Amino acid sequence: MAQAARADGRAADAVALVAVSKQQPDARIDAMLASGQRLFGENRVQEAQARWTERRAHIPDLRLRLIGPLQSNKALDAVRLFDAIDSLDRPKLAAALADAAQKAGRCPEVLVQVNTGEEAQKAGIAPPDADAFIKAVRETYGLPVAGLMCIPPVDEEPAMHFALLAKIAARNGLRELSMGMSDDFETAIRFGATQVRVGSALFGARA
Repeated sequence: MAQAARADGRAADAVALVAVSKQQPDARIDAMLASGQRLFGENRVQEAQARWTERRAHIPDLRLRLIGPLQSNKALDAVRLFDAIDSLDRPKLAAALADAAQKAGRCPEVLVQVNTGEEAQKAGIAPPDADAFIKAVRETYGLPVAGLMCIPPVDEEPAMHFALLAKIAARNGLRELSMGMSDDFETAIRFGATQVRVGSALFGARA
């Protein structure tokens, strides 16, 4: 990540590496922790609870991000476990997170997921609706929106989707851009990614 950031004239620490640990065996997780990695992304709340609850008690600088879809009825569990929730994509979930944050006495950082390709099967706010939704999350629900996340369509050039996400973030004064995965993180960094989500390139193929 540092090399790719420097290649684009950015500081070496401008891009955070989120190690996507979903479905990885314990041995690979422990090896990644031993290497010094402390930022991990998970797709499912229950799976993350099983994997990280005990480890978190022994690793105070561990940071967890929920990068997968979140059901409203899992909001309280998510707020208690995660440092950031990167997949906020609908008003019902925003309301559930706001309520959960009050109950838990803590509020994770929030990213709004934008469906840049407007794919029917994919979660996320459509780009034309993003500005109004971001405003509502901030003003109606009082959640700390730090940035945006996207997953471009697999059959399209990701650059245009990263550019669109960066444009939406800029006009809403948002600093964080979670975009780019194992196959396209260098392109994402060129378009301003501050976080890249890497799984197979770090861990290898899942067993």
